[in-house]
Amino acid sequence: MIGGIIGAFCSAILTSHEMELLANPGYNPECNLNPIFSCTSVTNSVQAKAFGFPNPYLGMIGYAAMATVGAAMLAGARFKRWFWLSVLAGLTFAVLFIHWLIYQALYSIGALCLYCMVVWAATIPMFWYTLLYLLDEKIIKPPPNLKKLAAFARKHHGDILLVWFLIIIVLILNRFWYYWSTLL
Repeated sequence: MIGGIIGAFCSAILTSHEMELLANPGYNPECNLNPIFSCTSVTNSVQAKAFGFPNPYLGMIGYAAMATVGAAMLAGARFKRWFWLSVLAGLTFAVLFIHWLIYQALYSIGALCLYCMVVWAATIPMFWYTLLYLLDEKIIKPPPNLKKLAAFARKHHGDILLVWFLIIIVLILNRFWYYWSTLL
């Protein structure tokens, strides 16, 4: 639920920036901090409209849906297997898409959007902990040769998530080291 709320909020802010930039091309959003942290550079990129419309539109829908699923679970709702598999399919798409966007931001666009980065940081744990929940609830049953891997993932869930984030941070630091080094 928390990840969904954070993702929907950031997607709404990104949508408002998109609309403001369309109405006023000279608009300078608060997230334009320097050449690296430049929301406008990201928003104006082809990648920001990967499906022909602004990516945050997908985010507002998807993250609102995840917040609703989380709230329903807190209220005690139980969902069928098909529903959980659909949720996992959506989150799998989302986590793959944000990793594509991470790559694009780092190596094609050459700029980072702070709100996009918050969305990345919300999506990864939503995917990861949904996957682990579905394994724990036996909604997904790993094949025998992957049971040890699933047990390892459950036991070291936080470590895996930390390493995942550290890899992204190292990629960001490495890609923009030329800029960071001027600040030292």
